[in-house]
Amino acid sequence: MWGLISAVLFMLVVYVLPTPTPFEHNGDTIPLTINGKACLAILAFAVTLWVSEAIPFAVTSLFVLLLIPVFGITDYATAVSAGFGNPIITFFIGVSILSAGFTYSGLGTRLVLLMLRMVGTRTDRVLFGFLVLGAMLSMWITDMAVAAMMMPLGVGVLRDANLKPLGSNFGRSLMISCAYGPLIGGVGTPAGTAVNPIALSYLRELADLDISFVDWMMFGVPAVVMMLPLGWLVLLKVFPPEIEHLPVQMDEIDRRLQTLGPPKPVEVKTLGVFALTITLWLTAPLLSSLTGGVVNPPLQAVGLFGGIALFLPGINVLTWKQAQQDVDWGGVVLIVAGLSLGLVVFETGAARWLAQVMLGNIGAVSGLFQPFVVVLGVAGLHLLFSSNTVTGSIIIPILIALSQDLGLDVWTLAAPAAFTSSLAFILVTESPTNVVPYSAGFFSIRDMAKSGIWMTLAAAVCVTASITLVGLVISP
Repeated sequence: MWGLISAVLFMLVVYVLPTPTPFEHNGDTIPLTINGKACLAILAFAVTLWVSEAIPFAVTSLFVLLLIPVFGITDYATAVSAGFGNPIITFFIGVSILSAGFTYSGLGTRLVLLMLRMVGTRTDRVLFGFLVLGAMLSMWITDMAVAAMMMPLGVGVLRDANLKPLGSNFGRSLMISCAYGPLIGGVGTPAGTAVNPIALSYLRELADLDISFVDWMMFGVPAVVMMLPLGWLVLLKVFPPEIEHLPVQMDEIDRRLQTLGPPKPVEVKTLGVFALTITLWLTAPLLSSLTGGVVNPPLQAVGLFGGIALFLPGINVLTWKQAQQDVDWGGVVLIVAGLSLGLVVFETGAARWLAQVMLGNIGAVSGLFQPFVVVLGVAGLHLLFSSNTVTGSIIIPILIALSQDLGLDVWTLAAPAAFTSSLAFILVTESPTNVVPYSAGFFSIRDMAKSGIWMTLAAAVCVTASITLVGLVISP
């Protein structure tokens, strides 16, 4: 109750405060309008509730959709359609269904066992294997779903080794890797995490910048490749393994694989749908070029097709009841509200004004270090928000407005913000992806913070290097 009361009071205080003096930039006046101040008041209300979790995330999001017309910023139909009418919603639903299919088919379990068969029983190799597998999977399905698949498998490895919760450094590092791998991999493609397609939507609508699936990967994949070995080294240094080898024989892994038997038809079908979906994502620009634009499947439509395909006769990987249980419908509502609020914050000019408050001096920073500053700034904001989507929805429109005002490259500021919105390394509460392995009890909140601070600095370097170096070769 007190959280809700605080949110309401915070909103009213922001709304009734005197209008601040406009910023002056290159002869241009950047004021905070009445509607802009109303947007910031709603933002204060929503952020307070999202941080405090006084009421469910989804309920707060529905409040946002009501408050936008209540404050007279725009009419109700426009506020709702700005969110629910965005094709990103169908993309998120499709990818979530694909993730559910991956889980129910048993394909995830088989891949982890095959990974252990490849890397052996040395603890440092097992740790790296978990990081790489989690990242590879998370490039194509949601990071939380990957963490949910990796966590029980990691617990199984630790229990087989007779390692106790909170009593083993290797236990700490392996379970934290079940979060780090998916978080890192989520940067690699637009399908990796919900905030990525939101960023693409903002770039298209607010900056008229169309980033393809392949364009994103050109910057995201190198960042992933650089972060993985650094994440591995951070975990090994912060939590040096107390054992060199797992007390598990390779024949035990072979026995489990034998128990699974050959790939089941449902696994083959799931893998086939995944392969087809990924192929369409990657080849969409080529198909458009070859057909003169006649065949140009949007990335959102391809994602939805992949989810639908799992239900088709002859495939039947999922039942609708299973999909209903695994799709994060509250996350859908959160995305809707984030899109609606982000757009009105931008359109009322509040984003321009807020950008000047937060990062108005970034133009004085060398272009080489601008992504680094953005990464650290967004990482700091992420400490307050327990959602990648919330972080991205708030910060990306602000940075787009800032780049336009300062005459900076939009992608140079927006890309590191989008990437970092998915990188929640320090606090367990920053992302539901972290909560999943934390629930197993093998590491504490303090443990994750110890490694997370170093991992955040490493990520800032990797993202900066990717944006800068790849940008020298290709610019979207």
